[in-house]
Amino acid sequence: MEEAAVRRAAEALFAEHRARARFTTLDPALAIDSITDGYDVQDRYVTLLRATEGEAVGYKVGLTSTAMQTFCGIDHPLAGVVLANRVLRSGDTVDRHAYGRLGLEFEVAVRIRSDLPATARTPAEVAPHVDGVCAAIELIDDRDADYGNLDVRSLIADNSWNAGIVLADFATTWPDLAAVPGTARRDGAAVGDGHGRDILGHPFNSVVWLNAHLVSRGGGLQKGQIVMTGSVMKTMFPTAAANYRFDLAGLGTVEVNVA
Repeated sequence: MEEAAVRRAAEALFAEHRARARFTTLDPALAIDSITDGYDVQDRYVTLLRATEGEAVGYKVGLTSTAMQTFCGIDHPLAGVVLANRVLRSGDTVDRHAYGRLGLEFEVAVRIRSDLPATARTPAEVAPHVDGVCAAIELIDDRDADYGNLDVRSLIADNSWNAGIVLADFATTWPDLAAVPGTARRDGAAVGDGHGRDILGHPFNSVVWLNAHLVSRGGGLQKGQIVMTGSVMKTMFPTAAANYRFDLAGLGTVEVNVA
């Protein structure tokens, strides 16, 4: 994809968000013909966001569960960039009216201890490079997308819809993450559940996938970065003010208040 077309596509996305426009497939004239093109546009779009949203502090991996892949009609994971000013702490409040359409995803977050080698291919090979794990909620903005007609290249270009993350305190020891059950609650009532194994069989498999993706683009996971490994259940879309809580057995609880 030509550099000028990458720039135009990124600028179009930036303008769409400022106008609160509904998510649609990017203009075919921009010739975003491949997944690689989508990530090239994402890189340029994130550069535009950094002026107000801060530097990159990590990544999100999406569509890591069968439920989410079925929901979106896409059969593989995707990645986006997490920016510093979009990192919230458990108990913070977000205004759903500040988004095209706010979605919440209930996840396991990982903090990288040391640069991950390209040769890491299993959870056991990832584990020595992780120094913290916690319950987390990803904020997504799907801008009221039509899920029956999703263009994955445009979704990726739009930073894979990442709009922020909410983190609990990181635990430095953790149970078997594949077996860990998680429950989401709205105002105290259970509204969804899943297990760590719903994330590509193990949350660290998501880290493996992400690192391989970054290596393929000339990078890799680095010390201190945060990885949102993917949702253990379908996305929830708040339609009224409420408290949302995600409990991960043996790891703790994360909460966000939606106004």
